[in-house]
Amino acid sequence: MDSRNLVEFLELVGRLKHMARTGWVLLKIPNPETISGHMYRMAMLSFLVDSKENLNREKIMQMTLIHDLAECIVGDITPHCGVTPEDKHRREDVAMQEICSLLGDKGSEMLELFREYEKQESSEARYVKDLDRLDLIMQAFEYEKRDQIPGKLQEFFTTQDGKIAHPSLKSIADQIITEREALFRIPNNV
Repeated sequence: MDSRNLVEFLELVGRLKHMARTGWVLLKIPNPETISGHMYRMAMLSFLVDSKENLNREKIMQMTLIHDLAECIVGDITPHCGVTPEDKHRREDVAMQEICSLLGDKGSEMLELFREYEKQESSEARYVKDLDRLDLIMQAFEYEKRDQIPGKLQEFFTTQDGKIAHPSLKSIADQIITEREALFRIPNNV
């Protein structure tokens, strides 16, 4: 691999450390998480994969680390950005091709994993999608607690309701929701 290309790749990845996630910015959440912060927690969650399951934990971890990588070029496009899902996927695929072209042989492997995730072609890709959803509701719950705004981020729970399919991740999501509901029963949101 060419050293100049690797430096360019590192710069692109580095952008994600400073890019706040759009959904939180639009809602004026103070100090919102970055894209890389989101990807990091998802990667950490990949350790939850039970060795008895027929899932490749290494592949899951790799997918978590690249699933939003294209956003370093195209930005964090949400449904509120006025971009069709088809155009979003096209833009992200073009960006991933550009990013992966910097990495020689490793780039084609990364692009293949990204496309597998985008098309939800494997059990690992679907698990990573569930991790993405789980992290979203966990982050919303954390903001509601931190900023003392119970219920303000309901839309994130509503859009994910019933979508987490993996049993162990669904169990964690249910626990988050249980704890969130308990928060509403606390007098004066204390």
